[in-house]
Amino acid sequence: MQPQHLKRKLVAVIAADVAGYTRLMGADEDATMVAWWSHRKELIDPTIAGYEGRIVKHTGDGFLAEFPSVLDAVRCAVAMQSEMARRNADVPEDRRMRFRMGVNLCDIMSDDEDIYGDGVNIAARLESLAEPGGVSISGAVHEQVRGKLDFSWEDLGERRVKNVAEPVRAYRMNPQTAAAPAHRAPGRRKVWAVAGIAAALVVVAVVAAWYLYPRPSPPPAADVHATEMAALAPPDQPSIAVLPFDNMSGDPEQEYFVDGITEDLITDLSQVSGLFVIARNSVFTYKGKPVKVQQVGRELGVQYVLEGSVRKSGNRIRINAQLVDAKTGRHLWAARYDRELTEVFALQDEVTAKIVSALAVKLTVGERERLSRAAVTSPEAYDTLLRGLELLRRFTRETNAEARVLFEKAIALDPQYARAYADVALTHGMDVTFGWTDAPEAANARGLEFARNGLALDDTLPQVHFALSNTYLRHRRYDESIAADRKSIGLDPNYADGYASLAMSLAYAGRPEDGLTAIRKAMRLNPRHPFFYVWIVGHAYFMMGRYEEAATAFERVLDRNPQFPGGHMTLAATYGHLGRTVDAEWEVEETLTLLPDFSLASERRRALYKNPADLERYIEGLRKAGLK
Repeated sequence: MQPQHLKRKLVAVIAADVAGYTRLMGADEDATMVAWWSHRKELIDPTIAGYEGRIVKHTGDGFLAEFPSVLDAVRCAVAMQSEMARRNADVPEDRRMRFRMGVNLCDIMSDDEDIYGDGVNIAARLESLAEPGGVSISGAVHEQVRGKLDFSWEDLGERRVKNVAEPVRAYRMNPQTAAAPAHRAPGRRKVWAVAGIAAALVVVAVVAAWYLYPRPSPPPAADVHATEMAALAPPDQPSIAVLPFDNMSGDPEQEYFVDGITEDLITDLSQVSGLFVIARNSVFTYKGKPVKVQQVGRELGVQYVLEGSVRKSGNRIRINAQLVDAKTGRHLWAARYDRELTEVFALQDEVTAKIVSALAVKLTVGERERLSRAAVTSPEAYDTLLRGLELLRRFTRETNAEARVLFEKAIALDPQYARAYADVALTHGMDVTFGWTDAPEAANARGLEFARNGLALDDTLPQVHFALSNTYLRHRRYDESIAADRKSIGLDPNYADGYASLAMSLAYAGRPEDGLTAIRKAMRLNPRHPFFYVWIVGHAYFMMGRYEEAATAFERVLDRNPQFPGGHMTLAATYGHLGRTVDAEWEVEETLTLLPDFSLASERRRALYKNPADLERYIEGLRKAGLK
C-alpha cells in the first residue's frame, strides 16, 4: 500500500554526477567545491528552471531533477553538457569537471522533498552508462524524442543494471551530432496560463489580507492556504528569512547536520524581540531550489535574507554566511568561519550577534545574556539530536520511535541537555496523537516527566515550554497549557508553532476568538504553513458556530492532506450542522476507512473540549452526519 503522504505522477527524471569527483577532491578540495558551487549557481540551477524542471535534491557531486516534459528534460541535459564543455575550455585537463547524465521517463512517488521508485534508480544507472560530458537515455525516453531533436543516439542494447530486475534498453548521445538546443519560448496557451495566474494572485492577496489581519466585522469564507502564494508586506520592524544553508561537505549524509545549523540560527534570531523572523517550515520550502533573494523577500514579506553554506570535515566546520537586502540584492555583511567542531555553539552565537549588529537591532538585557553564552552541550550529543530531529519530521510510527532512541542517546551523552528532554516528550505526545501506542495514559505520563525534566534544566528554552503545553493539553490542564504557550512565545516572539499551539489551547479551552488571533500571527510568521494551521482556523470557526467558514477551511485541509483523519472528522460534524447530509455521510465513511473504531462513544472520550457545550456541539454534528 502506498504511504499516505506520497503522490504518484509521470515525469522525466535526470540523474547526474561528476565523473572523477573523488580524484578532484583528493587533489584540491577547496578548488573542487568552488567549481561545483559555481557550476550549480550559474549553470545547473538556472538551466533546469529555464526548461521548467525542478531540482529534487543536490548531492555532494551531482543532482536529481524532474520535468513534466520528456523533450524538455533531454534538451536541458544536452544544453547543460554543451555549456559545460564551453566552461571547461580554458581549464587544465586534470581540473575539468565533467558530468554524466541519465534521463528516464517513469511513474514515480513523490512528497515535498524527494521522489521514489524504480524509475529513479534506473535514471541513476543510465547516468553511469554515459560518457563524461555525455547523456544516456532509456528506451521509453527514446520513443518520445526520436526524430524530434537535432542529434542522434547510439543504441547500447539491453543492459543489466544494479538493483533493477529487468534489463534496461539504453541509448547514448552521439557527441558528433549534439549541439545546445535553443530554449523554446512559451506558446500562446502558456502565456494565457501565466496571465491567469497573475490575475489569481491579486485575488489571493486580498483573501490573505482578510485572514492575516483582524477586521471589525467577520471575514468571509476564505482560502487560508492562499497565504502561501500571496506577496506579503514586510512588518515595521527589521525582518529576515534564513534560507537553508547549502551542504558543501561532499557527503549527502551530512544534510541533517547542515539543516540543523540553519534551524539553530533561525531559533537564535527568533528570540530577539526586535526582529521579525520567518519560521523554519516556510524557508525550507526553498531548499534545493534556484531562487533569488528578491523573490524570497516578496513571497515571505521580509526585508533581509541570510544565505550561506556549511562544510563539515572530520572535527572541523566551515560556515560561509551573507546577509542580503531582499529589495536591492545588496550584500550588507558576509563572513567565513573555520573552527573546530567543539566550537560550533559559540560559532552560532557569533553569527547571530553579527546579524543583529548589522541590522542595528537593540537587545534587551536578557537577550544580550543569551547571545553571550554558548550552549555547553557536547558536539556528539548535538549531532545525535540533529539526527533525531530529521527522523521526527517524517511523521511515521517507525521514525518517531527511532527519533526517541536518538534523543535518549543524546541525554545519555549529556544529561544536562534540556532540548533533548523536550524532544523525547514530543515523541510520546505524537504516539498519543496519532494512535501509535496501546498505552496512551502511560505515554502521556512519560511525556510530562521528560518535559518537566527539561524545564528543571533550562526554563529559558522555548521548546521546553512548547512540549509542556502539548502535554498539559492532553491531560486537559487548560490553564497550564495556555501559560506554557505564553511562556514559549514570551521567550521567542517569532515562535510560529508556539502561537499555533496557543491557538489550539485557547480554542479547546473555550476561547476560539482568541485562538483565531494567535493562529493568524502564526500564519504570518510562517507564510508557507503546514496544513494543520488551517485546521486550527477551521476548528475555531466551528466552535464559534461559523460553519460555512469552518467547512471552507476543512476542505482546504483535505485538499492538502486527504489522509488526515481529523480533517474528515471535523468536516463531517460541520456538514452535519449545515444540513449537507450526503456530504456529511461521505466524510464519516472516509473517517471510518482511516479509523475503523471511530464512533460517537470514542470521540466523546477522546475530544479535548473543556466546556461540555462545546463537546456536545461536536458530538451533535457527528450524529447529524450519521455516525453511530
